[in-house]
This record gives sequence, C-alpha cells and structure tokens, in this order.
Amino acid sequence: MTTPTTPVPAAAPQDEATLDELLSRPLPGVGEALAAAGGDVVLLGAGGKIGPTMARMARRALDAVGSSAKVVAVSRFSDQAVADGLRGEGIEVRVADLAEPAGYRDLPDAAALFFLAAMKFGTTGAEDRTWWSNAAIPAMVADRYRGVPSVVYSTGNVYPLTSLSHGGSLETDPPGPVGEYAQSCLARERIFTHAAHTWGTPATIFRLNYACELRYGVVADIAVKIAAGEPVDVTMPAVNVAWQGDVSAWALRSLELAAVGPHILNATGPETVSVRRLATWLAEDMGTEVVFVGAESDDALLNDASECHARYGYPTVPLRRLVRWVAQWVAEGGRQLGKATKFQQREGNF
Repeated sequence: MTTPTTPVPAAAPQDEATLDELLSRPLPGVGEALAAAGGDVVLLGAGGKIGPTMARMARRALDAVGSSAKVVAVSRFSDQAVADGLRGEGIEVRVADLAEPAGYRDLPDAAALFFLAAMKFGTTGAEDRTWWSNAAIPAMVADRYRGVPSVVYSTGNVYPLTSLSHGGSLETDPPGPVGEYAQSCLARERIFTHAAHTWGTPATIFRLNYACELRYGVVADIAVKIAAGEPVDVTMPAVNVAWQGDVSAWALRSLELAAVGPHILNATGPETVSVRRLATWLAEDMGTEVVFVGAESDDALLNDASECHARYGYPTVPLRRLVRWVAQWVAEGGRQLGKATKFQQREGNF
C-alpha cells in the first residue's frame, strides 16, 4: 500500500479542527518511510508547536500503509488537552521531563526516533537553561537511543547571515552561529554527530527556518502586528518560510536519509521573500494599511533547501496561498499560539 494523496484545498481552514486535519494530512512517501523502520516511532518533545500535528501525520501515514507500529509522543504535556487529543487519535502518550536524567530508563524503545525538544524563547537571561536544554538533553537522548535511526530537528540559525545575492546557506556551508541560542543548537548537532560516529547511530539533521501555519510563524507574526496597528520592522529584509504540513512530511520522510555521517538537510520554502512584500500582501488581503520601520540590511538569515525540494517536491501550499490564509485567519480573530518567532533578531538574542 502507498500513502494516498488528497488535494490541498484552495479555501482557508475555518476552524482549528480543520486546520489540524490539514496540517496532519500525510503526503506521499511518509508512511513508506516510517514503516521501513520496522517498529515503533517515538517523538521526543511532541507537545510543542509542531509535535502534535506531526505525531498525527505519522499515525495517519502508518495506518494508510497498513502498519500497526506504534506512534509514541513523549513530552511534559503542560496542556492536558493536547495529550488527550493525541490519545483520541491512536497515539500513545508518555509524560516525561527530558531535563530529568533519572527518567531516561523509562522512555519507550524505538525503531525510529524524532527529536523535537529545544529551547529558544526566553533564552536571553536564561543561558544556562538554554544550554542544558539544547546540549545536555541531546547528550542524554543520544545515549538512550544508541543505534536508533534518528531525525534531529535543528535550525537555520546555525548559519551566519548571508548576502541577499548569495541565495541562502547550503548544507555544505560552514556554520557561523550568532548568539548563544544558535551556538547551543550547533552543540546539539555536534553531540548527535558524535553519537553517530561513536555508536553507529544513523541520523538526519533537519535544519529548518521557518515553518508557518495560521496560528504561528513569521507570516502570522507580521499579520498580528498589522492587525494591531503596529509597525513592521524590515531591518531583517527577507526570510524563507514553508507550510508546516509540508515541513512535517519532509521531516518524517527524511528518516530514510539517516546515515552515520549524519545527513544534513535544509528545510524551508523555495522563495527568498521580502519582509516588506509579505507585509504588503497581508495588508492588502486584510483590507488595511501597513506602516514600516527600519531600513533593510543587505544580509539576512537565509536557507537554501533545494536538496529537500529535489527529493520531496515543492510545498503543497504555495506562498501566496499561505499568506491569504493567514490574513483571513488573523483578520477574523483566529487564535494565535502566542510564541513570536523573533525572526527580526540579528544579534541572536531570543
């Protein structure tokens, strides 16, 4: 059996249930990639922004190809409704605090591991906790899951700012993290790389910027500012963005790339899009005006995901459609997750 394809609708989701269904709709190849692992799929840090719909996509994709492998979502699950919702869709929920070393012996075994846990927001002033979350926890995870094929979420922040004419950083470019958050993320990558070479753990390092949906992401950040009558800062002149449903599908499929190398894969949309252009589109779609502040710099945090697109195709939700959806959602008062990306940051202070 193969994962079925369902066309992405042109109309924007009207409620959160419809939105979550769309975000968790599996794309072709996802079920086959997960089933090939030959056992249970574990997602660590599954209670955050991406984890719940990614876990649902994994479950739906495995069901579609006739696999009875478990999908196990592990998190502190501070929001009990998220945990209950996952259980209701056939996902096993384990409540665990990955910051507590004593709990690792009780974590579930896995045939495939997806590591999503990280700390970004509030890192300035809490640098010690940032390093514990982004470097110490990966060391404990890598030790617990020796030899298990793993996809490790990382970030394009490990790259330096690049000239707008450069086209974005490639996987082969040397890292140049700005600030302690980005440095700690590079530490996470180095730890899993050490585990790959020391214990033969195949891994994919999944460098993402930025996943977007209607309640979260760069596009929603800009739309919320416009709706509130606040100016949009264009000092960071351009970004890369992609629909979160596509990002989750790419991440799940990238398990098949896991190697002792490990394999590094950039993930984002194909466009280098002007922040000013995004804001202008949003204002037009929302029927309002936008005010800009700042002057565009000549460099930005940009990520070239051409390898990802060559393997898995372009996003199923094109950029302009995503912008229209976000504009409608925000204009109609749709709920936001309340975690701004701070994409404007040029000094690495989050």
